[in-house]
Amino acid sequence: MDLKRTAFDGLFEIEPRILQDERGYFFESYQKQKLADQGLDVDFVQDNQSYSVGNVIRGLHFQKAPFAQGKLVRVISGQALDVVVDLRRDQPTYGKHYCCLLDSKKGNMLYVPEGFAHGFAALEPTIFFYKCTNYYHKASESGIIWNDPELGIDWGINQPEVSNKDQKLLPFAEVISELD
Repeated sequence: MDLKRTAFDGLFEIEPRILQDERGYFFESYQKQKLADQGLDVDFVQDNQSYSVGNVIRGLHFQKAPFAQGKLVRVISGQALDVVVDLRRDQPTYGKHYCCLLDSKKGNMLYVPEGFAHGFAALEPTIFFYKCTNYYHKASESGIIWNDPELGIDWGINQPEVSNKDQKLLPFAEVISELD
């Protein structure tokens, strides 16, 4: 596993070593010690999986402290544009977003630390999988509207399907003011 640091503190792209031959392929999708040896030492307590038809946007979601979650995300089948927004006021990347194409053929992953809003666009039918560092806590869930002009995220989809719940999320500036 190759851990690549990004310009966002604590946000890592992870590329597995894929062993492939005429029969198919094999790779380790998670190995705690290998990641810890490279500076990513976290404990996961919950796994989640979703399926999305193509042209779907989910997010931008997060849980408020003390139930904030770090997430190790990957695509089991399909392709998704993964998007995170830094909510940590003490970071130079505060209010900025980062995008990563997750592809089941590459097996690549993204580790999203606590303090980020997270979402993805399913570019085709996609099974999305993520490990979480904290349990889901409904009363702590929050989010940012996916098409906030202040963030200027290009999701790579012209007319996405977005849930009613996600359509009602607030813009970044309003969400941040509620966190103060």
